[in-house]
Amino acid sequence: MVGKDIIAMTQEELKRLHVIRKALDKSITQVQAASIIGICLRQAQRIIRTVRAIGDQGIINRSRGRISNRALPDKIKTRALKLYKERYSGFGPTLATEKLFEIDKIKLNDETLRLWLAKDGVSYKKRRKRSHREWRQRKACFGQMIQMDGSHHDWFEGRGPKCVLMGYIDDATGRPFGKFYPYEGTIPAMGSFKSYIKEYGIPVSVYLDKHTTYKSTKKPSIEDELNNIEPLSQFGRTLGELKVNVIYANSPQAKGRIERLFNTFQDRLIKEMRLKGINTIKEANKFLKLYLPVYSKRFSVQPANNTDLHRPLLTGINLDKILCVKTARALRNDYTIAHNAKLYQIQDSLSAKEVIVEERVDGSMLITYKNRSLKFNEITTKPQKEKKVKSEYSQAFRPRGIHTPPKDHPWRNRVLQGYPVMRRKEEVLAGAL
Repeated sequence: MVGKDIIAMTQEELKRLHVIRKALDKSITQVQAASIIGICLRQAQRIIRTVRAIGDQGIINRSRGRISNRALPDKIKTRALKLYKERYSGFGPTLATEKLFEIDKIKLNDETLRLWLAKDGVSYKKRRKRSHREWRQRKACFGQMIQMDGSHHDWFEGRGPKCVLMGYIDDATGRPFGKFYPYEGTIPAMGSFKSYIKEYGIPVSVYLDKHTTYKSTKKPSIEDELNNIEPLSQFGRTLGELKVNVIYANSPQAKGRIERLFNTFQDRLIKEMRLKGINTIKEANKFLKLYLPVYSKRFSVQPANNTDLHRPLLTGINLDKILCVKTARALRNDYTIAHNAKLYQIQDSLSAKEVIVEERVDGSMLITYKNRSLKFNEITTKPQKEKKVKSEYSQAFRPRGIHTPPKDHPWRNRVLQGYPVMRRKEEVLAGAL
């Protein structure tokens, strides 16, 4: 229960408060704070005045939980949607609002109708805009945006196994960070991001490509389409829980800074590791801790603003609980679940249809239900069923098949020996005639 002296905030409000505090300390300007948060200057100035006057709770919108005074009655919404489906199907929101006002005398804003249609799951034809590309300036502050990617390469030049460098580079300063892993996947992405947070803090945004690790290829379900929810990958869910803005690049050139860093590392870093005789991933990660600060000191640039926008990790937040692969598994009647071709026995008694399996970056695994850890053990061998002993009379009786003797069988010649022989029905009828 939240007490009187405790202010309940979302991660989004905590991120906004962090930037507003930087503006109050005059580490950044109010214009920069508004740009980072994504609001106009006047709104940022209003929030700064409120926080300065009443403290951190001024970041919370006072209209939270209240119905808008300008909200339209539900009967107007119901009538407008009904008319749209029956008469104006396929119309765009702008044209539909014009016709609703001209013909049906219903005055609406086109954005209001668009939101109603999206919430109700009604589709309409949209005009595609032509893509526009232009040169982008660096971000102003350290931690405002980082570019992240994985580089597949023979980093040990045949002396060791092929591996992937999970690399990071700050957009404002060009300061690099990285860690080697055997492959590029969800666990390496989470593990490297955890190391980055411990080193610098939580960044404002991350620039990624559309690799399946970062962007889900799953098609949205009907419920997702109705709620306007896009399916997320496990790593995308992690960034969402940490309230880190995710930006997906449509081309490698869009995140050219990290691509050029990999080209440099595939030349300079490989030769440095060759001189040191590094042949394993463990040795390479240990070497990176010494090499990256030297590289950053030589090649990084001075940002336009010296403010660090990385958010510190708050006490009480379990980072391992967020940076993990969460999978829902059905709980069977015998309190067992199947996961990754293995069977696990739940030892706690609970009434649930499914539980959550959490795979941590350190290789451990937890099974939880409503954020409560459950005791379990792996079933390595299944119990053998007792074999039934067959008795000599256990086999069911089967009648013998009818055997027809061949033409030259002695049985057919018994008449020659004086034995009576049964005649066929056809012969009897022929004799009677």
